[in-house]
Amino acid sequence: MTAGLVALAAGLAVAIAAVGSATAQGKTAVAALDAIWRQPDAAGDVRGAMMLALAFQEALTIFVMLVALILATKVTL
Repeated sequence: MTAGLVALAAGLAVAIAAVGSATAQGKTAVAALDAIWRQPDAAGDVRGAMMLALAFQEALTIFVMLVALILATKVTL
């Protein structure tokens, strides 16, 4: 019973993290493109900040996936 709930929690955690990350990355890209459109001279600074933000968002998703994998291995033991 608890093994099934842990597996369900791991799957839901990855799904929610993926949807949240995709949404946040989309909003980040839109904001960066809007900033570049308004002020083309600052494109380099905006691009650098956007890449940093995207890397942090992706790292959070990877951390959730690692936690889910750890939970999944606890189920099979």
